[in-house]
Amino acid sequence: MAKTDINNFRNVGIIAHIDAGKTTTTEAILFRTGLNHKIGAVHDGATVTDHMEQERERGITIVAASVTCHWKGMQVNIIDTPGHVDFTVEVERSMRVLDGAVLLFDGKMGVEAQTETVWRQATKYSVPRICFVNKINQTGGDFYKSLESIRARLSKRATPVHLPIGFEKEINGIVDLVEMKAYTYSDYTDRELIEGEIPADMVEKARNARSMLIEQAVEFDDELTMRFLEEGEESITKEELKAAIRKGVTSGEMFLVAGGDGRGVIVQALLDLVVDYLPSPIDTGDAWGEDLKNGDKISRKPDDNEAFSGLAFKLVNDPFVGKLCYFRVYSGVLRSGSYVMNSSTGNKERVGRLVRLHADKREDIDEIRAGDIAAIVGIKNTTTGNTLCDIAKPILLESMTFAEPPVSIAIEPKTKQDQERMSIALQRLAEEDPTFRVSTNEETGQTIISGMGELHLEILVDRMNREFKVEANIGAPQVAYRETVKKVAEAQGKFVKQSGGRGQYGDVTLRIEPLESGEGFEFLDEIKGGVVPQEYRAAVKAGIEEAMANGVIANYPLVDARVALIDGSYHDVDSSEMSFKIAGSIGLQNVVKVASPIILEPVMKVTVTTPEEFMGDVIGDLNSRRGRIESMEDAYGAKEVIAFVPLENMFGYTTDLRSMSQGRASSTMELDHYAEVPPNVAQEIIAKRGKKTED
Repeated sequence: MAKTDINNFRNVGIIAHIDAGKTTTTEAILFRTGLNHKIGAVHDGATVTDHMEQERERGITIVAASVTCHWKGMQVNIIDTPGHVDFTVEVERSMRVLDGAVLLFDGKMGVEAQTETVWRQATKYSVPRICFVNKINQTGGDFYKSLESIRARLSKRATPVHLPIGFEKEINGIVDLVEMKAYTYSDYTDRELIEGEIPADMVEKARNARSMLIEQAVEFDDELTMRFLEEGEESITKEELKAAIRKGVTSGEMFLVAGGDGRGVIVQALLDLVVDYLPSPIDTGDAWGEDLKNGDKISRKPDDNEAFSGLAFKLVNDPFVGKLCYFRVYSGVLRSGSYVMNSSTGNKERVGRLVRLHADKREDIDEIRAGDIAAIVGIKNTTTGNTLCDIAKPILLESMTFAEPPVSIAIEPKTKQDQERMSIALQRLAEEDPTFRVSTNEETGQTIISGMGELHLEILVDRMNREFKVEANIGAPQVAYRETVKKVAEAQGKFVKQSGGRGQYGDVTLRIEPLESGEGFEFLDEIKGGVVPQEYRAAVKAGIEEAMANGVIANYPLVDARVALIDGSYHDVDSSEMSFKIAGSIGLQNVVKVASPIILEPVMKVTVTTPEEFMGDVIGDLNSRRGRIESMEDAYGAKEVIAFVPLENMFGYTTDLRSMSQGRASSTMELDHYAEVPPNVAQEIIAKRGKKTED
């Protein structure tokens, strides 16, 4: 296989709200680049990247799929991501390894709820973006209204680079504001765009838009800025303008906006924007990480001659080849048959086979070079976010963080034969998905699975049935509550046991204080002198952490608290690590009970788009669910309601919303924050869990 220069790589994600047309646009790109002989339709279940049975049945993307194509000498690695909020982990981990993104918008809707979420994810990982307003050829599609909503809700630095020719169904091309040429087609299925002059009725509009484009672009080049101010925009050549735009886009501070019918020939113009303006791995710069020997910050250049480093960003259990590990190479070259270090775990891994991915199909390759994305077949002890690197020159790259899953259900196998298979299936699914958790309720012995939403868990149970042949019964969804404290308090934890011979003695005094939401747990050692010997203090911390995991008032994990070990005593003979661990656990339970403990519940940000005639019913229903209405806005002929509602009251909401709106309203929901449960609800929760709060 011919080697691609690293400057000619483009690692690009297609991201958007659900139903904006990501998968269809990806299909059109694969067709236009010669990879497919036809464009598959989502509703027919015939697309390349939606290859899972569940995706084809539901007409939605569930897992991110990677494909590789070539355009004008460039290798474009594309990751088509899901739009549904339940599968946001797929976007999160893709953003971590991508150099650029194409953010799609439904031209009939503009910026939608999940659009803002994926925009924030791209900002979090500093991923430059190009905006593509899709479906503007359909009734209600409007490029300029969508542009207004992008500027109002996402960034004022969104700037058109193409203007559509025509309106709604009459759209038949674009005006390129850099070239100042028109590119048209007679039908979206045409093989090529036809270059021509700008229509007379658009010349003035195109000139004004080009002036705005130049004004923004020159800000990224000091010499051009001075020339622009002194001599005007005519002094700037087309090549200089393209170079300045590229600087702005790759810096992540300028966002080009284009538009059209994502099914058709217009994606050729979108591909031109991708290769001209989105960054290569060289533009993205060095990968930074930690030196395992001394903890210093070190870097790896995106160069084949550097020591190898890469990041595993996705695991898949393939029925034909076993475990597939998707990874991005940041430096060096990896060859099949070689050994690498997993610096996240310290284990050595053998690279059996390397494959280039085309959704669910694979192409064997001998090596993978800096800047590229591929997969390793059969890797054993690597999970999402692990760093793979040269054994002689280890580096630990920055990993990824994922939201805690807010929804849980109990699951049990239907038959004894399913028991063992279920355990294996759950383990493999949890390896694949960092937002899927499996635990056991020690009181009931039930297996509990947790995920990002009802659809997320429904899909995983379905996969368990189809891929692992496990039939299971599931319980009603449960909420993942948390516990915390509201005030500072001190209390003693003492464990003394005498049973003949050597006894057990541990005595600690703890102070607890609340932290801000999301700050987790912090342990302070404030012992003066040797009242608790140094060798027992780690055991005290371990006991505290164990007690926090099991909760104090209702068996839910305790979060956002700082616990200090401030005093204690020990016995020369009877004290041990175990006795101090138990004392730490007892002390934590005692101190929480006097620190005004409360229960926290997950609160969802719910966005409902509804025709105006159902507005009163929607708001009344949200209020009845303990919802707090945040805003009500016009949204393309409908009304958009944003509310914050406890998750406990949102199960089955989609079905209820369809009923009250005759199927015309839609909603999205994502975890926003944890908030204190009202006292009456807290008492109900505690009663269910079989514990009582002590004053």
